[in-house]
Amino acid sequence: MRFFPWGFWLLCVISAPARGDSGGKARSCTEVRQLYGAKGFSLSGVPQAEISGEHLRICPQGYTCCTSEMEENFANKSRSEFEAMMKEAGRTVQMTLTAQHRSFDSYFQDLLNKSEKALYDAFPSLYGELYTQNVKVFKDLYSELRRYYRGSNINLEEALNEFWTRLLERLFKLMNPQYHITDEYLDCMVKHAEQHRPFGEVPRDLKVKATRAFIAARSYAQGFLVGSDVVKKVSQVSLSHECTRAIMKLTYCPHCRGMSNVKPCNNYCLNVVKGCLANQADLNTEWKYLMDSLVVVADRIDGPYNVDTVIGTIHMRISEAISNLQENKDSITAKVFQGCGNPKISTKGSSSEDKKRWGKVALEAKSSAQALEMLVLDAKGNLTALKTYWVTLPGSLCSKKIMASSVADDKCWNGMTKGSYLPEVMGDGLANQINNPEVEVDITKPDMTIRQQIMQLKIMTNRLGNANIGNDVDFQDASDDMSGSGSGDSCPDDVCGKRLSKSPSTRQPETHAIPKQSGHGISGASSRSLPSAFLLLLSVAFLAVQHLWR
Repeated sequence: MRFFPWGFWLLCVISAPARGDSGGKARSCTEVRQLYGAKGFSLSGVPQAEISGEHLRICPQGYTCCTSEMEENFANKSRSEFEAMMKEAGRTVQMTLTAQHRSFDSYFQDLLNKSEKALYDAFPSLYGELYTQNVKVFKDLYSELRRYYRGSNINLEEALNEFWTRLLERLFKLMNPQYHITDEYLDCMVKHAEQHRPFGEVPRDLKVKATRAFIAARSYAQGFLVGSDVVKKVSQVSLSHECTRAIMKLTYCPHCRGMSNVKPCNNYCLNVVKGCLANQADLNTEWKYLMDSLVVVADRIDGPYNVDTVIGTIHMRISEAISNLQENKDSITAKVFQGCGNPKISTKGSSSEDKKRWGKVALEAKSSAQALEMLVLDAKGNLTALKTYWVTLPGSLCSKKIMASSVADDKCWNGMTKGSYLPEVMGDGLANQINNPEVEVDITKPDMTIRQQIMQLKIMTNRLGNANIGNDVDFQDASDDMSGSGSGDSCPDDVCGKRLSKSPSTRQPETHAIPKQSGHGISGASSRSLPSAFLLLLSVAFLAVQHLWR
């Protein structure tokens, strides 16, 4: 009969943990009620004190202050809040890149506008009818230069060649007003005159320098816009179902457990966010390449390509070319007549304006090199700071938004209770989430929206690489360059070959319905869980009765 005191004591000891830290008295749910109401939910049906938690599907199933409806509402809330965090972080990057684009674009357009205005101001007095009768030729040149810079599919070298050809035709007529010069004669004249370089070395020199400067400038400006657009689209990718569960468990389950003042463990938070943003982290390599390429082209713009001097003095180079033709007028005319024959004499007499010598170039250009240098320095600083954005994003969200505990804290929320977090922190990117203990990620199914943005980054980096060596590029819509949906580079063989199971997929926002309990969802239920404690009590009682009958 000595069994009964021993058995009774044993049953009491085993049953004690079933109440958690409540000390035998149900804890008040005041804090979670306040939080729930503050989130905009009705307090109808919200417990005043803890209840048993076997109904929970995401949070640990010990005593809880959350009903099934509360858990579902908190899950939906955690998803929308995390997506809002992503968009907010993305907007900061977008604003930085957009501001850099706006600054450079304003500088470059102003440079071009000042050159054009200087030409319009000076040429009428310098060249008289040459300018007034042919003002459209000059306007068309600047118009084509602007269109090219803004991304139109224009061959800049051909546009410059066309300008010099049209200018030469009109100048040749003005130099020889006593002759009737037909269009056919002009075609012949152009072919012969080009061999003798009527404008000197200006057209060839300007073509080399201007094309390099414009290619670099428009690629540079476009690079900022592409980077901003990539961040915008990636920040709008919805969370997966598995990620929603993990974020809920990280942020709201401690409130359900009566631990509102306990912060999430830092490494626990990192594993959750790295799992949720696994696809986004795969942008890192191409993103760094884009940032580095923009820095290199920035150096070209402020250095060898000398954008300030080349673009700001276009009007001066044109004036120089006209002066060269004027100085070589007689020899050029003689060579053209020799090659094409003498044109017919015109019955129309020449005017005094025709015989007027054109003025010598006396133009000045105001340098804005210092402004460009400051723009480039500012841009390089921002680009360098943004290089690691995608891989530092989880840490930034955990420390600044989710407010995780310090790394050394061993009394933090670890997903089950207050204590230390033991699992190691996962690496960055989709392939490294194969063993993520917090988020179930299918690494064989990369997010297609993000893979498309990776391709956009590659295309833009290639354009900048071409611009860096002075090669022209076709600025068609980058989406036309894409070869498919996620094949090729988006899933390298060395990664796809060892994929198992885990990854957020692109989804439209939807109301989060909590599925039925799964092994993964409750595998970490605490030792205080009521069903487990109850089964243990039954087992012990059975053993005690069995011992009594012996």
